[in-house]
Amino acid sequence: MAVWFITGASRGLGADIARTALRHGDQVTVAVRNPDRIPDDLAESDDVLAVALDVTRGQDVPVAVQAAVDRFGRIDVLVNNAGRGLLGAVEEISDAEARSLFDLNVFGLIDVTRAVLPVMRRQGSGTIVNIGSRSGFEGEPGVGLYSASKFAVAGLTEALAAELAPFGIRAMVVEPGVLRTDFLDSSSLSTAGSRIPDYDGTPAHVTLDWAGEANHTQLGDPVKGAALIHEVVSQDKLPSHLYLGPDTIDRLQVVVARIQEDLAPWRAKSAATAHDDA
Repeated sequence: MAVWFITGASRGLGADIARTALRHGDQVTVAVRNPDRIPDDLAESDDVLAVALDVTRGQDVPVAVQAAVDRFGRIDVLVNNAGRGLLGAVEEISDAEARSLFDLNVFGLIDVTRAVLPVMRRQGSGTIVNIGSRSGFEGEPGVGLYSASKFAVAGLTEALAAELAPFGIRAMVVEPGVLRTDFLDSSSLSTAGSRIPDYDGTPAHVTLDWAGEANHTQLGDPVKGAALIHEVVSQDKLPSHLYLGPDTIDRLQVVVARIQEDLAPWRAKSAATAHDDA
């Protein structure tokens, strides 16, 4: 039996990860902004603790983590799932909008991780699962700031995996494609307050139209995704990246090919920029 601490678990992938853990006999703390909004099946379980947590309120994070430890005695798996999207060309997004996004997707994740790590270090074990995105390894038009936040999550997770290995703690970033959740609803996805007409008809604004058309018809199944995450976490060896979904795999192949294409013509000259005494 494992004890999970999941942020943003009132719906979508976070809630499905919680359900999957419960089906496997685990115990779960669901950390959500409003505990009254968690689904009935989670609220009614004796193995679920619901705690109020807005991860952007740093002072509240240690309180939520301590409540989980008081109830279950430990935290074996931290899932940093809380996050949201932001659409718009980079030029259109205001400083306030960008900082608000990073406060949730990046700095909130860091604060929760910092609060949980002392618990895991005392245990000598633990697993951190950061929910990234397909946009975390490929910058795409219309989601530049969101991509930047998820690139940050991926890099941070790779560093954590190396830093925490001596303590018996593992870290993995999950990079899903589009999942059929409420993520494209206005409650999880915002649009830049400023719109520059020059971008109409360009890829940045095509993404805006796509989001409205794709909502609730996305390719990925969050229930199946949650099941795979649980299966991977239960293994002895954890991948540094879990590429989740056929669209993620397709785009990953494109990115890998592009890296090779970019490298090939300049590889020799790039290597030749070393000092002659190297």
